Amino acid sequence: MTAPDALHPRGPASDAAFADLVRPFERELRAHCYRMLGSLHDAEDALQETLISAWRALPQFEGRSSLRTWLYRIATSRCLNAIRDGARRPPPSPVAPFEAPAPNGDERVTWCDPYPEAAVDPGTAAAERETLEYAFVCALQALPPRQTAALVLCDVLDFSPRECAEIIGSSPTAVKGLLQRARAAMPARGERAPEVAETELAGRLAAAYGADDVDAVIALLSDRAWLAMPPAPHRYEGVAAVAEFLRASAEGRGGRYAVSAAGRAGGHPVFRCVLDGRDRGLLMVIADPSGTAVQGIVRFLR
Repeated sequence: MTAPDALHPRGPASDAAFADLVRPFERELRAHCYRMLGSLHDAEDALQETLISAWRALPQFEGRSSLRTWLYRIATSRCLNAIRDGARRPPPSPVAPFEAPAPNGDERVTWCDPYPEAAVDPGTAAAERETLEYAFVCALQALPPRQTAALVLCDVLDFSPRECAEIIGSSPTAVKGLLQRARAAMPARGERAPEVAETELAGRLAAAYGADDVDAVIALLSDRAWLAMPPAPHRYEGVAAVAEFLRASAEGRGGRYAVSAAGRAGGHPVFRCVLDGRDRGLLMVIADPSGTAVQGIVRFLR
């Protein structure tokens, strides 16, 4: 690997050397920014700002910490600044083109979008891949920003409290306090449905959803099913509430969605929804642990 000292002079050669130096870290830094911010767009912006800042600051890098730790310090700082500047504020809620029934629940986190499976390192361990699941990232967004940073750095990326303190500009004692509070606030992870079963079930629901066959959709739901529609803050909980909304949507939309499989994102099957030739966002289907019934429907509106 090229030594940082060799990159201090500016020019095409040093540009290429810098790119070679940071390229092995780009994928994991992008995932880190996503966990911090919950938004693919904001994560990409934070990554690009990180790389630009690293390039500008490279002459000051003295190698007292590893290059990886140094890059994470820059990336985490950019993410914390973005949160402070409003990156995690709820975006405007879209107005439904029909008379929607009143929701019986609400979503505190409405800016999350699902991380595409294609962007995940195929060699990443399953435990790390779980930390890009939609529910986990949404739970991170509900934490205070520095707690999010400490939890991600220590529990996801295996930095020590001392290293985490260096990255976020704190002390190991303070980091331990942040970790304790963050861990206590995070919900317990539930069991996951087998991937094959979930994919098959999701395909059946997507077909019924695209055909406005509400009865067929309802037949696939578990008793505790729910439906959310980020960035709208509404949540419909229970089969009756979900059915009421879907019927109102089907009657008021004025056309059927063309629904096509779009792989996996956020740890679950997703489908592209197109209406009148326009991309209307994604449909995510979450199965219950048995893989025999749909537990959650997340309709990412566009």
